[in-house]
Amino acid sequence: MKKPSPPPAAEKDGLHPRNRHRARYDFAQLVAGSPGLAPFVRPNPYQDLSIDFANPAAVKALNQALLKQFYGIAAWDLPAGYLCPPIPGRADYLHYLADLLAADNAGAVPRGPGIRVLDVGMGANCIYPILGHREYGWQFVGTDIDPTALGVARQLVAANPALTGALTGRRQPDPAAVFEGVIRADEQFDLTLCNPPFHASAAEAAAGTGRKLRNLDPAAGGRPVRNFAGRPGELWCPGGEVGFVRRMVAESVRFATQGYWFTSWFQRRIRCRVFTRRCTTWGRSTCAPWPWPRAKKPAASWPGRSSTPRNERRGARPAGPAPPPPPEAPARRASLFRIFAFIHNLLLTLRCCSLAKQKPRNSRIHHG
Repeated sequence: MKKPSPPPAAEKDGLHPRNRHRARYDFAQLVAGSPGLAPFVRPNPYQDLSIDFANPAAVKALNQALLKQFYGIAAWDLPAGYLCPPIPGRADYLHYLADLLAADNAGAVPRGPGIRVLDVGMGANCIYPILGHREYGWQFVGTDIDPTALGVARQLVAANPALTGALTGRRQPDPAAVFEGVIRADEQFDLTLCNPPFHASAAEAAAGTGRKLRNLDPAAGGRPVRNFAGRPGELWCPGGEVGFVRRMVAESVRFATQGYWFTSWFQRRIRCRVFTRRCTTWGRSTCAPWPWPRAKKPAASWPGRSSTPRNERRGARPAGPAPPPPPEAPARRASLFRIFAFIHNLLLTLRCCSLAKQKPRNSRIHHG
């Protein structure tokens, strides 16, 4: 029988300092505000209150309670089968996006509707517009190929007065496109964010679900129920997350003057490193992993070339210095850099091959 993991620390050090979910869940308080969570709460092996994170209904009830207590969202629900995301991790991505903007704003996080964010593949859960608007007052355009998902997201916004003006939903008519067809000619965005489909096929997604469930509950066996649910377009696509973000990079070149930062989340750090290493051949030589090693999930960002002065578009944001253009390096220095880059990429490729041959370790998966 598998021994239970030690009880979690009183505070989750792996989360961003501004993340509201760094402390352990206070289930008594959550149940007091959301009685619908009560049937799923039970003592764990350490006699602390918890839920069965392998149970999709319990995960959704927890999300509803968290959104109500921490963000003032009283009405949040999803149709069966749609992705129900872990909120702490999604909030982390947004807080690091805020840091990305703050780095170009004298360290101050820009707030208010003057900050426009494009959420690629928003989904029915509408989680990034909800969190981004409630935390920072940002305004979102959310895209999706699924008209049902867009309809549910619009209903969520309409049902919560706190989200008035937070979201414009747009359908992506071409499943193979990312920005084409949804960014209008006169638009400017401060950020684009994306939580891409992680897997490259339905079989790969099913295998990943099986591993997660076995880690959460060894008694679950191979049951096919996904604890966070998810439909095919939310979980997998041809090429997986690297293939999807590669298309983002290619299209971002054509929309570079309409975006200031392009970003994407990754499930695995090794994929993020491989992606940023290959960006030079895909048309972006300035793509890099985020410089925050404590971030819960890896992410990559690459700058656009938005020509409109940002302080004119962001009423709530003071002017900041524009990113300096890359210096023209002397020929000798450029040659040395190319040699160094070749050696670095060769070593990284060898390490990727080595890691791919290793048997995956059995580690526990926690909510968030």
